[in-house]
Amino acid sequence: MESAKRVLVYLTKETSLLQCARFVQGITGHFAPEDQDRVMVNCGLDHNRFIISDRPFSGSRKLQRPAFCPIKHLTTDQVASLPEEIRGRGVDVGVAILLQSVNKRILLTRRSKELHIFPNVWVPPGLYCGSATELINAGLRELQEETGLNLQGANLPWSILGFWESAFPPLLSRGLPTRHHIVTYLLVSSNETHQELQEKLQPDEREVSACAWLDREIAEQIVTAREGEKDSGRRSTGLQTAITITEVSSRSLTQKDLALSTLLNMAPIEGEDTERVSTGTKYALELWLETLR
Repeated sequence: MESAKRVLVYLTKETSLLQCARFVQGITGHFAPEDQDRVMVNCGLDHNRFIISDRPFSGSRKLQRPAFCPIKHLTTDQVASLPEEIRGRGVDVGVAILLQSVNKRILLTRRSKELHIFPNVWVPPGLYCGSATELINAGLRELQEETGLNLQGANLPWSILGFWESAFPPLLSRGLPTRHHIVTYLLVSSNETHQELQEKLQPDEREVSACAWLDREIAEQIVTAREGEKDSGRRSTGLQTAITITEVSSRSLTQKDLALSTLLNMAPIEGEDTERVSTGTKYALELWLETLR
């Protein structure tokens, strides 16, 4: 996308002037103490600029990054080796919709294997944010494009869960970053059951290869699978070992069972990515579970 069609991150702290964030700049680290990866910030969309500030101008929300965030660990030499077109990109804005059914299920989608960023990884619908007057409009537009669910005129209740600093590749061991995002997770509450919403699914096969509705118990098990902890989340007993997903192939939908252990996979240190729930999605599910308590 051309920069004129992209929403970029702008930062202001204390008495500093509003400035466009640099691609190699750690956004969470700009506001948090050096040894922390989570901070409360205020964010808002204004004239196609996504403003993050420590000064109150909207309801504050959590901004978090993984401890292994590539942007956080870039060395001076690595920054210098990045192509100019990458260093000059700025920080993009993503928006993802956690669609909650009336019976408390959350929709996740598996990204197509053909996508260049996070292929075959489970995430909520959404990502890139182009020109938009409101984040919810951008999110619902992405939801419709990816899944066929048109909720743009339904006036459903929604709220901001939190923000996530994301980079791709997700670890420096897999290469220098080529993308840097701040993802806004929005919770949208439907007045229909997940079975009713499932009947309306028409996923775009170019972007989505499968869909799944997660209940609270499955989400809790996914959240406990911590990156970097061997067998994390796999030792629970008495829980189901598979979930039903809907796969997309040649414009037809087929239900099949997927081993729950697949969703508990971790981001590999090297080589190609593996099918898993993204680290940012685990964070979003954690925030969703907090709303149910």
